Amino acid sequence: MQASSSVISTLTIDSDGELARVRQHVRRAAADLGMGLVAQTKLVTAVSELARNTLIHGGGGEAEIAYEETGGRQGLRVVFADRGPGIADVEQALSDGYTSGGGLGLGLGGARRLVHEFDIDSTPGLGTTIRIIMWAPHVPAPVRNVKDRTPVTPLARQ
Repeated sequence: MQASSSVISTLTIDSDGELARVRQHVRRAAADLGMGLVAQTKLVTAVSELARNTLIHGGGGEAEIAYEETGGRQGLRVVFADRGPGIADVEQALSDGYTSGGGLGLGLGGARRLVHEFDIDSTPGLGTTIRIIMWAPHVPAPVRNVKDRTPVTPLARQ
């Protein structure tokens, strides 16, 4: 089966205000895809942690939000990329209790547990890219606007 994706938006993460914008875009896209409140909350919690890491530890970067479809499944993919110092020991950074600052040490590992797929690529001195996917439950495909293929929200269908 062939995978396909459709980028919804690419957002710059360079301030605290942008963190809220990324969360809002992801929540809206997850709802449009038919994800329930629990799945939306898990996804937005992971996104919030990863976006903050992109800003604080990576010095800023980007979040790319896209619909993903493969094998009859639909989901939401979010990729965070920065050009910061990178992570020297990814396995250590993913372990519970590890903190690079004053946090509880649940960040990356916690975010990984909240989503269905989590991939990280980090090179010291070059930056970090993290890709997450949350798959929607099997529901009918969202109705899409014929003109620009954007999702039509349930309220707009009435």
